[in-house]
Amino acid sequence: MIDETFQEKLAEYCSKTFGAGGELAGVQRLSGGASMESWAFSYRGEDYVLRRLPYGLSPDDDGLRGVPLATQADVIDLARSAGVTAPEVRGRLEPEDGLGDGFIMTKAEGETLPHKILGNPEYAEAESRLTAQCARELAAIHQIKMNPLLQSLEYFSPAELIRVQKEKYHEIGGQIPIYEYAFHWLEQNAPDASDQYLVHGDFRMGNLMIDRQGLSAVLDWELVRLGDPVQDLAYLCTPSWRFGHYEKEAGGFDSAESFLAAYADASGAEVDPDRFRFWLVYSTLWWGVACMVMGQIWRSHGDRSLERTVIGRRVSEVEIDLALLFAEIMPDALSTSLDWSVPDQQNVTGETSYGELLTALDEWNAKQVLPGLKGHDKFQSRVAGNALGIARRQAEWGSGYRDAAGARLAAIGYDHRQLCQGLSQGDIEITNSAVWDHLRLSALERLSIDQPKYAGLKVALNKWSPS
Repeated sequence: MIDETFQEKLAEYCSKTFGAGGELAGVQRLSGGASMESWAFSYRGEDYVLRRLPYGLSPDDDGLRGVPLATQADVIDLARSAGVTAPEVRGRLEPEDGLGDGFIMTKAEGETLPHKILGNPEYAEAESRLTAQCARELAAIHQIKMNPLLQSLEYFSPAELIRVQKEKYHEIGGQIPIYEYAFHWLEQNAPDASDQYLVHGDFRMGNLMIDRQGLSAVLDWELVRLGDPVQDLAYLCTPSWRFGHYEKEAGGFDSAESFLAAYADASGAEVDPDRFRFWLVYSTLWWGVACMVMGQIWRSHGDRSLERTVIGRRVSEVEIDLALLFAEIMPDALSTSLDWSVPDQQNVTGETSYGELLTALDEWNAKQVLPGLKGHDKFQSRVAGNALGIARRQAEWGSGYRDAAGARLAAIGYDHRQLCQGLSQGDIEITNSAVWDHLRLSALERLSIDQPKYAGLKVALNKWSPS
């Protein structure tokens, strides 16, 4: 249900900004938007998108990791003048408009949902062009000359970025062994990156509008800042942004090798492989911490949306992603197989189990609720189904996995806290075969509960299962 007051205020704004006498139509909350709301609407025959902070949140909310919306609009204007394919900013909200903090853009045509684009024959021609197009867009962004607007943006060195993420992680109370090791590895391998360039900060599938000809708009500029261009390249290749096409490192549409070669052609700058690996590990870990932040925002009553809690459970995806990334640089002797599989379905007798209750609730949502919903409500129902599945698998398998993890830790002589501390400080080597096996098995166990359809789980099982 869309608030009538919101529609009335939006209609008043449109009349003031785009001319009186028009009719506001098609107001619809777009799917997604855990850190920013997007609303589509039409006025006087033109299609627009409103970007604003979620209701009840202020620009100073710690969970909203981006620059002020007014600055985003300024950067979009600058990027368009430099040839970047971005939507035109048509209006900026003021406090007296009563619509919150945000701005209005011309609606770009196309599709943003990766599962509707990647591997879809209807978008095959567009997908074949994405490598060159993304490389050109990023090169154009990175080559924008420094000016007062850009100088007002934040810049953090690689070491500072690691510190900021580590502080967030510890503030939330994180204790995930492979995250601890990843922080240590990043600190040991941080490159010099003192030169400052404009970086988009969130350039990935899902934030790119795609039509049948390819990329039609670069969206979602809230993480724009100064930094190392290679960070943008690695971010597009982050495992979570491959959307089921895990083997295609660049956004789920091509190999990292092809994408980096295309960027070198577009920018004239070759990409150092070690620098790229650093930013790939950093971006992967960054997303894991961002998931934890999402859950913390819900926990602290900043935004009680269901989506934030489900995203908060995606930390286990990153455990698998990090394990696969580190496996690439591990000694061959550690490339051992693991005897592991998802538990068999239990034959429940007697009283109704908690897992059965959650299964019944999930089936009711899927069969009775979801079919009658549209738009954002339908999206939310699907999120609810995901949450119920997580809770059901935890009820059925969680205790068994805890016992197995405890036995492994006892065998290597550490408790969970000691392992985390030792990996963080470099006192425990990840190349210890028992430690490495524990990290991999823990990641498999947790991910099988949280997101069993995540493509990285299948990749890990293929890589680590006995042949």
